[in-house]
Amino acid sequence: MKAWRIILAVSGIALAAFGVFRLVTEIAPHALLALVIWLLAALVLHDAVLAPSVVGVGWLLRRRISDRARRFLQLGLILSSLVTVVALPMIFLRGSQPAVKALLLRNYGANLLVLIGTIALASLILYAVQVARDRARSSTGSAARGAGE
Repeated sequence: MKAWRIILAVSGIALAAFGVFRLVTEIAPHALLALVIWLLAALVLHDAVLAPSVVGVGWLLRRRISDRARRFLQLGLILSSLVTVVALPMIFLRGSQPAVKALLLRNYGANLLVLIGTIALASLILYAVQVARDRARSSTGSAARGAGE
């Protein structure tokens, strides 16, 4: 197992070095500076806003919602946040490009709402299935105990 770790580590370092080499040799310095600023802003945004928000929401959910329901709510929130992060740049850039770049002509705001609604509905259905399974198990278990007495 140690050999696999070494192979993976060397491969990862080599790929990272190749990526840095390509960035430095093929991207203009002003674009490289913009990339560094964007990466630093993403780091600050994550550490100052997103991470504390996730911890705060988790703490609130832990105090207010039962364990069974919390799993499905957290699943829905995590999936919704992931698709939102992917969709936000396209929502803000909509209409900023010529018509030949049709990717940015779609209505990503409405599509995002439909997708989040679908995620919420799927989470609710999964929660209902879990509740039904738990009730069936408890009634089967109590019937088995009653028959054995």
